[in-house]
Amino acid sequence: MSTLKMLLIVWGVLTFVLILLLIYRSTLTMHEDDQLFLDDSSKNLREEQEALQVRMKRVAPWLRILGAASVLLIIVIAGMAVWQRMNQAY
Repeated sequence: MSTLKMLLIVWGVLTFVLILLLIYRSTLTMHEDDQLFLDDSSKNLREEQEALQVRMKRVAPWLRILGAASVLLIIVIAGMAVWQRMNQAY
């Protein structure tokens, strides 16, 4: 198997995991409230929103890392493909 095919497989897996994390984050934000009234009767809602914020903060760095890795990898793959095509012509 060529290096280019291996990189494409790695890129596909990274991008798939990135898409799964984006879907997970979007399901979390569906349950997020725009405003929160903080009184004693809504203590349970406040705790749910705080837990939701913790989960979203835990996902955010992984989204940035996987997004950057996916973009960099596809740029490397495109560069390698162009380089191989240029060398084939000569």
